[in-house]
Amino acid sequence: MKIAVYLRNPRLENDPRLVTLLDELKSRGCSVLNLCRNGGREPLPGDTDFLLSVGGDGTFLSASSFAAVAGVPVVGVNLGRLGFLSENRPEVVADALLTGKYSLDVRTMLQVECLEGALKGVDFPPALNEVTVHRIGAAMLGVEVSVNGKALPTYWADGLLIATSSGSTAYSLSAGGPIVMPESEVLIISPIAPHNLNVRPLVVPCTSEITLGLRSRDEKVNLTMDNRTFETESGTKLLVSMAQFSLKRVRLDSSDFINALTEKLFWGEDIRNSTEQ
Repeated sequence: MKIAVYLRNPRLENDPRLVTLLDELKSRGCSVLNLCRNGGREPLPGDTDFLLSVGGDGTFLSASSFAAVAGVPVVGVNLGRLGFLSENRPEVVADALLTGKYSLDVRTMLQVECLEGALKGVDFPPALNEVTVHRIGAAMLGVEVSVNGKALPTYWADGLLIATSSGSTAYSLSAGGPIVMPESEVLIISPIAPHNLNVRPLVVPCTSEITLGLRSRDEKVNLTMDNRTFETESGTKLLVSMAQFSLKRVRLDSSDFINALTEKLFWGEDIRNSTEQ
């Protein structure tokens, strides 16, 4: 078995938990390739079996953008904080991989095409969690949205995001979007700090093609794909749709989405729900 390791934080290379994990993999016959150090992106060999994303969810997002293109499954090894995507403790990863105690989740990725504006022709990286447009200056941002050619009312807000089911517990959640089970094949359209109170997040099929037209008195607008940012301008028109490839995310048998919600986000935390009498 050939395993590559992705690290954004070089200090984690000497973390005792990671050293122990890699030593265990090597002692059990695995070839471990430290190809991705300090955020670098060396090509993954075609025969790579798994990519270990070591750190937190930000590291996982960076790893997913090129692992998905290569078709290599990603294992999130949590040495960070919250850890929804990088949820696995390093102590359990080696045995789970080597004994087959895992499954592969197929996660939707988003792609962006600039139809009009200065970014036209730019080859944007795919996004796992969300694509957002956000005002830079003081002026409010108007976003003209259409879904499969059908126009929605213009959103007037700080910005707007389009999230996958994977991203429902990320920025979308902070913007008031719904929690969505990871296997749901949907996209979430949510305004960010809307100025009109009668707009709500909208859930659409993941096969939808969503166009965004940006209007602002300020010249510049931010476009983000997960943790990568591009600057564009008022008048830009974007097309957001499902990418032609998906991410293969390794889910250990011990993983449970509902438990993660209750343990990490304290979902339903209420003295009346206590099992203690």
